[in-house]
Amino acid sequence: MKLLNKILLVSAIILAVLVTVLTVLSALSLRQFSIYTAERHARSVAETVKVGLTESMINGTIKKRQQFLTRMSGIPGVNEVRVARGPAVVAQFGPGFATEDAVHHDVKQVLSSGREIFELVEVNGELIFHAVIPYIASDQGIPNCLQCHTVRAGTVLGAIQVDIPFTEVRHQGLIAVALVSVAVLVAALVALALLRRMMGPLSETAKAVHEVTSQAVEGDFGGRVRQRSSDEVGDIASNINRLLEFLQREVRTIRDRVGELMNFQVKEGGNQLVHTTELVETLVEASQFKQAIEEDQTKAEIYQRLADMLSRKYRIQRFSIYEVASSKNRMAAMSIDGDAAATCRYCDPQVMVDANFCRARRTGKEVNGVAFPGLCTMFRPGAEGDTHVCLPINQSGSAGAVVQIITGADQGDLASRLVPFVNVYLREAGPVLEAKRLMEHLRENSLRDPMTGLYNRRFLEDYVGALVSSSQRRKASFAALMLDLDFFKQVNDTHGHEAGDKVIKTLADLLARSVRGSDFAVRYGGEEFLVVLVDTGIEPALKVAEKIRAEVEATRIPLPNGILQKTISIGVAEFPADADTFWQVVKFADVALYKAKASGRNRVMRFLPEMWDEDGAY
Repeated sequence: MKLLNKILLVSAIILAVLVTVLTVLSALSLRQFSIYTAERHARSVAETVKVGLTESMINGTIKKRQQFLTRMSGIPGVNEVRVARGPAVVAQFGPGFATEDAVHHDVKQVLSSGREIFELVEVNGELIFHAVIPYIASDQGIPNCLQCHTVRAGTVLGAIQVDIPFTEVRHQGLIAVALVSVAVLVAALVALALLRRMMGPLSETAKAVHEVTSQAVEGDFGGRVRQRSSDEVGDIASNINRLLEFLQREVRTIRDRVGELMNFQVKEGGNQLVHTTELVETLVEASQFKQAIEEDQTKAEIYQRLADMLSRKYRIQRFSIYEVASSKNRMAAMSIDGDAAATCRYCDPQVMVDANFCRARRTGKEVNGVAFPGLCTMFRPGAEGDTHVCLPINQSGSAGAVVQIITGADQGDLASRLVPFVNVYLREAGPVLEAKRLMEHLRENSLRDPMTGLYNRRFLEDYVGALVSSSQRRKASFAALMLDLDFFKQVNDTHGHEAGDKVIKTLADLLARSVRGSDFAVRYGGEEFLVVLVDTGIEPALKVAEKIRAEVEATRIPLPNGILQKTISIGVAEFPADADTFWQVVKFADVALYKAKASGRNRVMRFLPEMWDEDGAY
């Protein structure tokens, strides 16, 4: 039900109740007033009768009292006047006329009790106000009753009965009540009409406010409320319009500014408030995402968060994340469909060898295969109808990583719509990935020997805990090879330090080529090196050591004044066969190296317990 109808209905009910109450009160008041008037009239008639009878007794005309009573009965507004003698008067003066006998019950009651009676009775279909008033002896006034009556003061001498017609009074009362009711009803109707006229602008304004606010809830702030009056209702309409104008302007501004930040233009139409809220929420979530990845230790953790964002937030199940190794211009798969161990799946493998084959990597711009099929020649669909969108993660002006989204032909538009939202996360991830890459590079440099490129002893101190724990957990062994060039001091003394540095570098390159990717070589100090062979027992380790020794012996190092050949001595120890701590294994390998040098150099020596006495001497 509309507001105006509700107000009018409630007002009509209130006015109807008011008319009813006023009619009832008017009827009751008029009835009470009519009874009161009749009672006063009856008393006046009774008092007149008393005075008349008293005067008749004084003047000696009491025997003609019936004529007086007959004349009193003929007074307008009086039906009948009767006098009944009380017992005391009958005893003193006799019963009197026949009409003066107390024949009615109410008269006898008044004569016996001395209390007046007033009541409405119906006689022959006519409503009568019936009054019976006692005539009580009094010794007050001149003359007083006791001068003629031999009674005590207060004795009931008689009763005067007065009957007053009430039918006409009731009829006139009903007419008066009806007139009052009609007047009140007309006033109520006039009030309703005025109320409807006054409430019209409020109702229309409320309706208009409802319509424009409903549109505003749906994101449309273009509605306006017509100002129908200059009072408070008009002020409400004006303020609502100002509010809508403000919201329309500010929401559009926020939407456009956020769209600029996201490089995304929101189309007109639809729920602009919801669109703007989605954009702002994306920026907030991306900011929280950035805070989270800034606390990650490695790039791998960041790439995993990106994969989770694609699969969990945007329900993208097929995607690739590649990282570009800037030094080698190659691409490495960081996550394929959420699997960090997978390899290239939706691209030609050439991009893994030469990153320039990747269009997104080369241009640093989005490659949208949905809008431009066949744009990238390296794309290899996983199923018929597959298409893709490749998004670069730019770092320092070039693509440091690439995110590839794979979608079916029927979902291409959805993927395109998701691109601006995904790009927000990628822009936040770019600087963090670059910072992590720089930190890893700096840390890597701090863990490597600047001259040879091999790991240094600091790396060894950081790595040994993980190495020993992994070997103990897997119940695997590893071998430590201590290597030292024979007579290296003579090189520096004879050919100079530049020749010595060249010999060290040559040996470092040889060691790097001689070990697997899971192994590592360390420049332990000066011309001394350490090689750790992971998951390797003593026999394979001895073969590797012998291979290194033979290659060093066969290596010819050109110098400005000739060719130089050097030999190397190697000591080998095994974990956990020789010792259950890393540094003790290294110590035992050093002991074996010492024995190799003492035994003539240019040889490989395996550590034996007898090489180590109880005092730790060798």
